[in-house]
Amino acid sequence: MIVRLATDNDFPGFLGLAAQVEDWFGPMVEEPGFHRAVRQHIDASAALVAAGSPESGLLGGLLFGGTAPTHHVHWLVVSAAARGRGVGQALMAEAERRFGPGPGTIEVVTFGADHPGAVTSGARDFYLRLGFTPGEAAEPGPEGGSRQVFRRVMAP
Repeated sequence: MIVRLATDNDFPGFLGLAAQVEDWFGPMVEEPGFHRAVRQHIDASAALVAAGSPESGLLGGLLFGGTAPTHHVHWLVVSAAARGRGVGQALMAEAERRFGPGPGTIEVVTFGADHPGAVTSGARDFYLRLGFTPGEAAEPGPEGGSRQVFRRVMAP
């Protein structure tokens, strides 16, 4: 697996990843706003991909942003076939390396505890394992499910 900055050639791979999680996140594949967000992150060098073999396609993708001292994970998806193999952790490690050393905070909005995707996706447990702490509730997702902010402080 190679984690690298995304290029325009990775756009179809982002749509493929999005198709796997629309049940949890709401419509994305056909949404112009999602297309714009992915392309803007790619253009700003704020999109990462985890690439496997050419046959496997993208194993995962991450969109990030913000400015010091607060950085944001805007979107992180690992393909169903690659979950539990360290892909998400590798993407987060590279994003943190690119954010630069602390002090600072990384924030992500993920599923609320009562959202069906919270257990199925493993997202909440994933962020907890990486040292994030649950924070306040966030606006519901486009599919109507609850969301919660998670934060992790980066040491200097």
